[in-house]
Amino acid sequence: MARPTSFLFCVMMMIFSTTLMNTINGCYGADHQHKLLFVIGDSLFDPGNNQYLMNGSTSPATSYPYGMSMHNHSSGRLSDGLIVPDFIGLFANKKVPPPFLKPGSNFSDGVNFASAGARVLEEHSTGVMHMKVQLSNFDKVAKSIAKKVGDEEAKKLLMRSVYLISLGGNDYFGFNTDNPNATQSQRISYMRMVVANLTNGFKEIYGKGGRKFGIQNVGPLGCYPMIKQMYPELKGNCSSKFSSHAKLHNKALSNALKTLSNKLPGFKYSILDYYYALGDRINNATKYGFKVGKTACIGNGGGRDGKEAIKVCSHPDEYVLFDGGHTTMRTNRQLAELLWNGKPNITGPYNLKQLFDLP
Repeated sequence: MARPTSFLFCVMMMIFSTTLMNTINGCYGADHQHKLLFVIGDSLFDPGNNQYLMNGSTSPATSYPYGMSMHNHSSGRLSDGLIVPDFIGLFANKKVPPPFLKPGSNFSDGVNFASAGARVLEEHSTGVMHMKVQLSNFDKVAKSIAKKVGDEEAKKLLMRSVYLISLGGNDYFGFNTDNPNATQSQRISYMRMVVANLTNGFKEIYGKGGRKFGIQNVGPLGCYPMIKQMYPELKGNCSSKFSSHAKLHNKALSNALKTLSNKLPGFKYSILDYYYALGDRINNATKYGFKVGKTACIGNGGGRDGKEAIKVCSHPDEYVLFDGGHTTMRTNRQLAELLWNGKPNITGPYNLKQLFDLP
């Protein structure tokens, strides 16, 4: 189903309009109800930061077919259009959180630090901002706010704000690709390191004032088209190795967040069961209004094949997946709606609307 032209025009104006401000609006101190949306994540949440890290090379997401549902405006998002954080910003009646690295960005309603390829465990990869770098960039913004409104008002603002996070998938994709014969013990040990480091990241944000966290857990990695293409011996079936690692992570992360909420005063959180939400759409596409769930709009999920032109579907809204590991704008809207006002069985113990409504 095509998006109304008026809706697309409105959204594009909100995202791509230029502004004279390049950091923080100085009026925060006078508005004691204002709340920001901070985003930390990987390619699922990257609004185009990586295009500013490419050192002369070109990010695939800055050219067609990416952005094809936004009048072919390829912004660096790995989708045909908007991604989940964009919709959350709109649902919260805020500006879409802009890329941290985009020159001239207006951070008055928040900022998106996410970087495609980002991992929880630090890696020395060119053109990627892993979790540690994103947290450092958040610290820069927090200090900028404090410089404008004072430490006390800045702390209050950061306490009112919401922190949306999606990390971990790249860690498990990398580990299982690099260690195909890893034992269960090794996989559990690696998972514990990822969850421990992610938990420390939450604590770091908490130490600067953050109290309200929205988390998208790790999806059904083994069912992504790119994984199925990597392992043709699966004959189109999901890889239990990848997906079971994601399940281990999600269970441990849930327990870690419960522990943090008991130990840290005021710590509140929301987890979207992304593993189930996306997996059910892949396996039961028509239940959610899609025609295709298991293959992607771009080719079969693998993109270009040698010198052959990339195969692109005509109607991305009919697909759950846009490319081999990323969702279409229509899917992103559905996922954002679950994050925003989903019931406790899919998004809990709070949803993002409840977190934003808290003082």
